[in-house]
Amino acid sequence: MDAEEIATDRLDLLPLRVDHADEMAVVLSDPALHTYIGGSPATPYELRARYERMTAGSPDPAVSWLNWVVRLRDEGCLAGTVQATVTGPVAEVAWVIGTPWQGRGIATEAARALVAWLAGRVDGEIVAHVHPDHGASAAVAAAVGLTRTDEWQDGEVRWRRGNSIGGPGPGR
Repeated sequence: MDAEEIATDRLDLLPLRVDHADEMAVVLSDPALHTYIGGSPATPYELRARYERMTAGSPDPAVSWLNWVVRLRDEGCLAGTVQATVTGPVAEVAWVIGTPWQGRGIATEAARALVAWLAGRVDGEIVAHVHPDHGASAAVAAAVGLTRTDEWQDGEVRWRRGNSIGGPGPGR
């Protein structure tokens, strides 16, 4: 499975390319972005190396790494990323929006588009892992149809959407 361009009212989700690294290093440069996900901002060089690995794809042929940058169409700039790791019938999604663009519904719009795109391609469960203190990310998860579970992984709460991405499930 390969990432394809996805358009929403305000956004273009563009398949990740190595040449996005310089602009994305600026987008992701706020140390506050790492409060809940750990680590620290990457340099353009570090991000290029990471993007080279990511765009090469998973070494496991049963796993698809799908990564997009989020471009604000009217502003003509990148504002964050969304991603999905698909393993069999399970798609795990994540999103990061740069600090200057937060609070504008961009994460929700991008994540909603990603989930809709996956619904036509994956017949299984969709999940996200959200730090228990990250209210904004929990709000995005809920807005895209995920339901908080009692399951934990690496200090984060597992959010889940149904037994089938495209069909009815808990919380819908």
